[in-house]
Amino acid sequence: MDVLLGLWENVTTRHPPLPLATALWTVAAALILVLVPALWRQTRHIITLAHEGGHAVAATLSGRQLGGIRLHSDTSGLTVSRGRPSGPGMIFTLLAGYAAPSLLGLGAARMLSLGYDVALLWLMLAALALILVQIRNWFGLWSVAVSGAAVLGVSWFGSAEVKGIFTLLVTAVLLLGAVRAVVELQRSRSRSRQGQASDADQLARLTHLPGIVWVAVFLIIAIACARVGASVLGAV
Repeated sequence: MDVLLGLWENVTTRHPPLPLATALWTVAAALILVLVPALWRQTRHIITLAHEGGHAVAATLSGRQLGGIRLHSDTSGLTVSRGRPSGPGMIFTLLAGYAAPSLLGLGAARMLSLGYDVALLWLMLAALALILVQIRNWFGLWSVAVSGAAVLGVSWFGSAEVKGIFTLLVTAVLLLGAVRAVVELQRSRSRSRQGQASDADQLARLTHLPGIVWVAVFLIIAIACARVGASVLGAV
């Protein structure tokens, strides 16, 4: 009981923010991870996790039956759900994918601004555990397991500064990476005009609005969340 009480106190205790210089270097590191192609190919797995998790949560909330999640080494992913192939539930499920990294990043930024970096780590761990039980391929299992091990290691063994740096780095990657993911979506749509199965094109078929409109919606959400997240964290 004492151990549980101590853990709860640690999770719910507010911690002071990182020194400004450390915070700026951390955000700069996140920017490098997102902008440098060789690093982005690995960093993008974080965005894919959030993206597919968004689909899964939206599908569940809209009453669809979740069939599982697959994550692939090329940073693509697939969330399978069963239910009506059209209607508000399907639209909500498709819309949630590209919005999820931005919204999660914004929520994380708010928690960090309040000093709840440890609580954020445990929420990340809980989210990864929920995703893990829905994974349906070996690479996905490995990817989520490694991510969970990293979060658990930082939350359990990391110093206060390490926890602050790690949570800020993940938050910044979510906010910045969400913007790049949408830009890449449009580039891929421009390169291949046949047989497209992107979220934007599926939404276009369901709503009879052009796919570019949905790309614009994704981009507006991503930029707005990044802007508000920076403001919440005191960066602007």
